[in-house]
Amino acid sequence: MVVERFFSTRQIDHHQNESDRITLLSGPPSCGKTSLLFQFAFNSALESNSKSHCVVVFICNRRRLENKPPFLSQGIDPSSDIFQRIQMKYVDDDEGIKKYFAAFHLHDTFPVAVIIDDFGDFFDERNCQERYGNPRGRDLAMVRTLALCQSAILHANETGPCKLLLCDTHHGDSPRLLFIYKRWITSIFTIKGDGSGSFLLKDNINLGSGSSERMKTAKYSIALQYLLLEGITEDG
Repeated sequence: MVVERFFSTRQIDHHQNESDRITLLSGPPSCGKTSLLFQFAFNSALESNSKSHCVVVFICNRRRLENKPPFLSQGIDPSSDIFQRIQMKYVDDDEGIKKYFAAFHLHDTFPVAVIIDDFGDFFDERNCQERYGNPRGRDLAMVRTLALCQSAILHANETGPCKLLLCDTHHGDSPRLLFIYKRWITSIFTIKGDGSGSFLLKDNINLGSGSSERMKTAKYSIALQYLLLEGITEDG
């Protein structure tokens, strides 16, 4: 997967690594992650527009989304029919995510993409500790949910392409709980501030793939309630 897929650009590279079925987007608070996810959902729905059954499922917490709604890229029509292909699913905790994926195999058709915003925030530490009777209950709950997600996505890909994009917040230089994520996720996109009000989105952190592809960095900002792509550079 490439950084262009998070922005409104005609230069999307349609060549995708089939092994990158589960991807993580990780960045600091208030860096526009939900806006990037929504543009990714729009692009995925747009590309599948010729297939009447293809949809994108966007899983999130309704209250958080309404408090901090995403910003669209300039030029995207908010009334576009493409948004009808994005199905919002609201859940309150990790049990809601597990229920969705536990019944995934019962679908007649599968979405082209499933997106989960603020994945880590669905796992309440105290609730997970009480449920598993273990001080590391949250880690256990995340592992079990990621295993279920992976199984569902692999099953869906037996009949057609289906990607899972997770989003999480980190406060340091790398995703929190990377030791958990790296077992299930093959591609990670990380975001950091550039010190001048813009953000840098870096792609192609492929875990264990040995990829020799050059990494790309997208510089973007949130300006006048729009997601604005300032430029894309190729590293090295």
